[in-house]
Amino acid sequence: MDTGYYRTVIFDIETVARPFERLDPSLQDKVVERAATRAREESADPEATLEEEKNLLALNPLYAEVAAIGVLDAETDRGAVYYVAPGQEGQEIEEDDIKLSALSEGDALRRFWEVARACRKLVGFNSRTFDVPFLNVRSAVNGLRPSVDLMANRYLKLQPAPQHIDLLDQLTFYGATWPRRGSLHEWCLAFGISSPKVGGVSGSEVGQMFTGGRYLDIARYNVRDLQATRELYRRWDELLNFQK
Repeated sequence: MDTGYYRTVIFDIETVARPFERLDPSLQDKVVERAATRAREESADPEATLEEEKNLLALNPLYAEVAAIGVLDAETDRGAVYYVAPGQEGQEIEEDDIKLSALSEGDALRRFWEVARACRKLVGFNSRTFDVPFLNVRSAVNGLRPSVDLMANRYLKLQPAPQHIDLLDQLTFYGATWPRRGSLHEWCLAFGISSPKVGGVSGSEVGQMFTGGRYLDIARYNVRDLQATRELYRRWDELLNFQK
């Protein structure tokens, strides 16, 4: 998005594990050992367990990278997705008021922090547990210092600006409720919101899409995540936000 001031911005990321065979051998050994231990303890198939462990690497910033970062102005519905597309950097198209820009991981992170610095509120889903810690670490790995501290305080009334609203935290009352807190897909279905999975893609498929060079499809999937999160935010803000 253009640099400016934003009241409320929805954000979401997609991540992809680095190719397993390119990892340092010591890291490969650690993953294989962890999978073997799990397979023995759970009496599971060793090969299937190893594949599961490899897939989980996409959630760890030590083994994975940002594939896309999306931002959406909740008031104007204009936004951008900064997606990683090796060999295609610099390409940009606009679809439904959302710019899809192919960048390196470092440039995508830099653009995100420029937007974050100009926000009053940033809204994500499970973003305190996953998105922001991942962004912080990958930024540091790329030699970038985050422009704002989005992990400053978990409780909204104690947060400095910009406020970071994790909808999963808010909808589960900071974990005071059910042991399993639910996915974005589940919360969307509960509120009658179109799920991002309606497009036939889930976050678990991003790795395969990236390997297949389907970078623009990842960006479009990220847009659906942004739109679903925006609608969920609007419901929460209208019906369950008691700090207005």
